[in-house]
Amino acid sequence: MKSIKFFVASLAVALFVSSSVSADNGKKATSLKVNPAKSELTWLGKKVTGEHTGKITLKEGTIVLDGAKLTGGKFVADLNSITCTDLTDKEYNGKLIGHLKSDDFFGVEKHPTATFVVTKATPKATGVYDVTGDLTIKGITKPVTFPVTVKTTAAGAEATGKLVVDRSKYDIKYNSKSFFDNLGDKMIHDDFSIDVKLVAAK
Repeated sequence: MKSIKFFVASLAVALFVSSSVSADNGKKATSLKVNPAKSELTWLGKKVTGEHTGKITLKEGTIVLDGAKLTGGKFVADLNSITCTDLTDKEYNGKLIGHLKSDDFFGVEKHPTATFVVTKATPKATGVYDVTGDLTIKGITKPVTFPVTVKTTAAGAEATGKLVVDRSKYDIKYNSKSFFDNLGDKMIHDDFSIDVKLVAAK
């Protein structure tokens, strides 16, 4: 009789623990939808004779958290929305944007979006991670790693970081020293950066 009572009691404890773990796990896995209107992508490209900067509209994105810990995420940039914010001359500004959208650079007619998908987030300090993911530009996917800071609140989360991209890996050859010699002051640096700010709500 004692053995039966012990078995029943043990079974009850096991079921309680199991249900508690399941409920806890259910709470931990959280995918937050990014708000494009509150988020921001700011690009910076440099050449021998200067630099240009501008904005790209975020199309969509997610931030995945395990409790307060970053475990995944994704964002999609709308390359048709690219703007230049440093050129005040409308004609010159328009020519630059048209060139960036052409096949010399991003070829947005065939490849209207760029996508980054997190594959690994390594904690470095509280709220700070080295994030590795697959970046797809012009249909070419390459792994990249960059530092990301995540702040969580009762309302949601905000992720910020600077992504540095080597354009030569994505078949963007125009005036690149990786493909052409003796460019002189016409050379455009292969690396360009994107300041990423993703704001998501629960």
